[in-house]
Amino acid sequence: MNRQILIILLLSVFIALLGIGIIVPVMPDFATRLGASGTALGMMVAAFSLTRGFFQPVVGSLSDRWGRKGFLVVGLFIYGLVGLIMPAAGSVGNLIVIRVFHGFGSAMIVPVAMAYVSEMAPPGEEGRYMGLLNIAIFTGIGGGPMLGGFFADLWGMASAFYAMAGLSFLAFALVLLRMPVMAETGTKVGPRLGIFRGMSQVLASRRASGILLTRMATMIVMVPSMAFLPLLMYQRFPTTGTMIGLVIAGRTLTNALLQTPFGRLADRRDKVVLLTIGCMIVSLIIVLVPLAVDFRQYLGLFVVLGAGVAMLWPALGALATEEGRIFGHGTMMGVFNLSMSAGIFLGSLGTGWVMDLFGLSWAFYSAGVAVLILSLAGVAMIRAAPASTAPERSAR
Repeated sequence: MNRQILIILLLSVFIALLGIGIIVPVMPDFATRLGASGTALGMMVAAFSLTRGFFQPVVGSLSDRWGRKGFLVVGLFIYGLVGLIMPAAGSVGNLIVIRVFHGFGSAMIVPVAMAYVSEMAPPGEEGRYMGLLNIAIFTGIGGGPMLGGFFADLWGMASAFYAMAGLSFLAFALVLLRMPVMAETGTKVGPRLGIFRGMSQVLASRRASGILLTRMATMIVMVPSMAFLPLLMYQRFPTTGTMIGLVIAGRTLTNALLQTPFGRLADRRDKVVLLTIGCMIVSLIIVLVPLAVDFRQYLGLFVVLGAGVAMLWPALGALATEEGRIFGHGTMMGVFNLSMSAGIFLGSLGTGWVMDLFGLSWAFYSAGVAVLILSLAGVAMIRAAPASTAPERSAR
């Protein structure tokens, strides 16, 4: 039964995030045609992240008590609706409101999927299981931009949004009709703490807090590397939607391909060492991006960026899974993904402000420095509370 759930879950996440990836190449151009500035582009991302960040811990904690399937079904349905209504946005304000709604749906998908996988992962195989989920996530996100750029070049921007809607509704139907309810498998859901009690216990743990800080730091690069990249490429040389899609896909598909080997490595080696190396690679590459001058250089940098992310994501996911056995998988993954949203939120406002004040290139430079400083601080916190203190944490 667990194998059936895992297969359906991974397939559904892949389909849903393929739809999300489709709109990545067209969103910045679509927003700027409605009059969006750099700050407004940042606010669009921030609106999505703020709503998602607020609801993720709530959904995660409730899924520990009520089950996970219902939240996943509702979230996928909301994704489909967003794809249908987004082309009708007549102003930047309307687009921001839609993104708020989008964030609410997102709070029910990836964190719940991570809680599913975290719960099913046997001890000692956390990295491999989280790597499988990351493959579904990054293959979907990575393949989507190529399709989105192709659709936009052939049939216009609206076609990318409608493709997102169709794929989201397909994933919705797959989960609704084919996925069993987790409680029927007899698998334990984990500690059933209240929402605020569970969050407070996670944040009181130095090791968990270090994991969350590192997760937040690594997500700061999402805004310049996704939302601002098309604008930077348009400035540097004649660019098409397909070229933008290929560059973004170079990162995400490399990430997906390397999840399995790095997931297994995280299970066998020091996870914190992998985490540190990955964070340093990400910081360096994001600083180098504005120095690229042609398509091949952008593609090469983003392939290396994908390799750096592939090193740190399974390690972070495995560390979070270990904490989930203490605090509850839904609660831990909800807060874990809240830290992701916090990173995107801070990155969107910060890099948007830097872009308007100092120029587009400085959005990348500032993001790289912030990732390096914050991620190393998070790694130091994890190191200061080694796994040998687990009995103390379990006694809470």
